[in-house]
Amino acid sequence: MTTADLFIVSAPSGAGKTSLVNALVASFDRVVPSVSYTTRPPRPTERNGVDYHFVSPAEFDRMITAGAFLEHAEVFGNRYGTARAAIETELGKGRDVVLEIDWQGARQIRVRMPESVSIFILPPSLPELERRLRNRESDDAETIRRRLEEAAAEMSHYPEYDYVIVNGIFEQALLDLQSIVRARRLRQARQQATGQLPPIMAPTAGV
Repeated sequence: MTTADLFIVSAPSGAGKTSLVNALVASFDRVVPSVSYTTRPPRPTERNGVDYHFVSPAEFDRMITAGAFLEHAEVFGNRYGTARAAIETELGKGRDVVLEIDWQGARQIRVRMPESVSIFILPPSLPELERRLRNRESDDAETIRRRLEEAAAEMSHYPEYDYVIVNGIFEQALLDLQSIVRARRLRQARQQATGQLPPIMAPTAGV
């Protein structure tokens, strides 16, 4: 039984989830991101095998048939999936894994891995979320409108999660996210299993 944790992080597009996860991974030893598979084309700054594993729909179907995915879902017409073997390998090495997925995928994983820790990132408001989406300058007006509609529906699922963080001030949201990881690592069972606790001294004779 592994002592490491799988952290599920979900958020509507534009809430700052990816920036928070990248900063979290950079701030801890033995925390690694899960690299999902997707059928969508890469964005100009994305690298295959680093940001996502970009595969064809046919390859994605083959992986589903082979039972390779821990979860998979369709979002905005594209498909995303998490490879079971990659997650289990990292956890087996004692590394915490951070997985960015939508609520559909998170729900699937909670069923298959109920010991996972789920976190939802909320924007401070819908107007602020719209401002962030427009400032990215990567989507047209219709796509932004559709993303905002989807965001409202997505945010309705936050009560399903163990933790909720409002990303109004990035630095504070990062501290909140880091505190969840630290708290999990301070569990008595984990410290005992990983040899972090000092040896318990025997009581003095006659006391």
